[in-house]
Amino acid sequence: MNITATGSAEVLTDDQPRDPGHGQGSLAKLMAGAIGIVFGDIGTSPIYAFRETFAGHHTLKPDALHIYGVLSLIFWSMLIIVALKYVTIIMRADNKGEGGSLALLALLNRSSDDTERRKWATGIVMLGVFATALFYGDSMITPAISVLSAVEGLTTVNPGLEPWVIPIAIFILVGLFAIQSRGTAKVGQLFGPIMLVYFTVLAVLGLIHIVKHPAVFLEMLNPLNAFEFYFAEPLPAFIAMGSVVLAVTGAEALYADMGHFGRRPIKFSWLYVVMPALLLNYMGQGAMLLAQTPAEALATVRNPFFFLAPDTLRLPLVILATMATIIASQAVISGAFSVTQQAIQLGFMPRLSIRFTSEHAAGQIYIPVINWALMVMVILLVVMFGSSSNLAAAYGIAVTGAMLIDGVLISVVLFSLWKWPAWKAIPLLFVFFTIDILYFSANLLKVPDGGWFPLLIGAIAFTLLTTWAKGRKLMIDRMSEASLPIEVFIKSAATSATRVPGTAVFMTTSMTGVPHALLHNLKHNKVLHERVMLLTVRIQDVPYVPATTRIETKEYGAGFFRVVIRYGFMEEIDVPAALAQIKDCGQQVKMMDTSFFLARQTLITAARPGMAVWREKLFAWMLRNAESAMEFFKLPTNRVVELGSQVEI
Repeated sequence: MNITATGSAEVLTDDQPRDPGHGQGSLAKLMAGAIGIVFGDIGTSPIYAFRETFAGHHTLKPDALHIYGVLSLIFWSMLIIVALKYVTIIMRADNKGEGGSLALLALLNRSSDDTERRKWATGIVMLGVFATALFYGDSMITPAISVLSAVEGLTTVNPGLEPWVIPIAIFILVGLFAIQSRGTAKVGQLFGPIMLVYFTVLAVLGLIHIVKHPAVFLEMLNPLNAFEFYFAEPLPAFIAMGSVVLAVTGAEALYADMGHFGRRPIKFSWLYVVMPALLLNYMGQGAMLLAQTPAEALATVRNPFFFLAPDTLRLPLVILATMATIIASQAVISGAFSVTQQAIQLGFMPRLSIRFTSEHAAGQIYIPVINWALMVMVILLVVMFGSSSNLAAAYGIAVTGAMLIDGVLISVVLFSLWKWPAWKAIPLLFVFFTIDILYFSANLLKVPDGGWFPLLIGAIAFTLLTTWAKGRKLMIDRMSEASLPIEVFIKSAATSATRVPGTAVFMTTSMTGVPHALLHNLKHNKVLHERVMLLTVRIQDVPYVPATTRIETKEYGAGFFRVVIRYGFMEEIDVPAALAQIKDCGQQVKMMDTSFFLARQTLITAARPGMAVWREKLFAWMLRNAESAMEFFKLPTNRVVELGSQVEI
């Protein structure tokens, strides 16, 4: 099945390989960049994960049984979910260097034969789209909980600052979203050094307390402590998993951001820098609590991360943690932009205004409507929930749902793409699914306390994504029903119509028929240009297309040409720039002698088989609010003619 591309009738998908060009530079430089961007989410988890497990909505007594059990769960979850599942297995399933649910869908679509694809195509595509939808809920909660949890550290410096926590958090978040339009290139240069300092501080603070209670090191590595916790208190242990999973939130970002840095820098950064620092910090929090009296531990466990630092260094730690959470939020916001761009290019969202904020890094983009929508929702979350502890009740369902879906997708990869034997794949998948299902089930208990929010956002996003994809397909099918073969048209009309100087470019999705805009133009204006180009833009199932295969042309005679321009789903579309490179369609295309003809469809709701009426109305609303094809394809504003038509689906 080919994924029908973008939010316009002028774009299709295709399957062509490309040369991966990601992750260029020295390993050390790429590792520093990865540490600064990829690990922000999982790196800030120590601020609230341990606290929520013991002092959240379902409290645990901070004694040896629970502390050792939770530490063991954290260690083995990091080892199995992050190091084994994502870093070792899933990150090998890259689509020409790119990762993420949509990139993996494109890989599966392109790499499997028709027989195997029919077995799982529809279900897998829906799961992948739903994982993408869940990401939007995650991208709203992550900035809110991260920044709020860091600012709450001020109360450990001065309890009187508590009324200022929410206003300060909102101020920081508004500032963060306000600077998105300027790009993150310059600010991004500081991300790596700041996060390196942050992870170093995490490790040092942890070590300071570990030396006072060294037994915590071996106890954390011992998986029997996790089982002992479960056998002693099955229900509290199961509930605790809903908070323990906060320690591995952000694992999916390693895969999604792989295209920016490559597999090796992310793998080495995780194994040699990030994971050791995180584990040392969690051990330090546990050791600190174990070294205290029960009364002291009950007070400390309400914010153990900040109490790791002595009083004189607590304010600098709050500032450093706040900077780290801003970086983590930036990574999620940038991820929302990237996912949206992929969804537009692959045909799951209508055209939106996309601005490129860097001349050198194609991945640095800004999508205004997504940015401001995220800002509004994030601020609403901060005001509605009021504390990071309340937000933690909503956090986790989207992440564990996405992890479970990733498990399903990697199952298809193991059997259909990599052809692993059952004896090798099944035990591994059994471990992955057991852990994923346990974590997802534990997080379902959070639904009444706020977990409904990411599920609601996911359901809304899923409905929008699938409605657009299906509506576009139905519209293209309806328009193709009345299509006239181009050869017949040329023989009957091209020889008798008046020809005028210049070039006319008619945008079309079809490779066989006559574009509706061409028929309307001839019907009303009764002329044809000397050179007529039927242009189709194709979005391929790869991130980038090499220049050698970008343009394909075919001559019909009588001044008619078929032109296909190919782009990867991570590339910026610029039709005039591509047309200027054509050399085998007569004279070079000059914009001052060229007119672009676009068809603008008006949807008429009808009771025809296809979609429910409410979805037709939703699709019509999305169609009306899509960005103009003129802007999307970067067409010169004074050279565009739009011709309307009505379509029933």
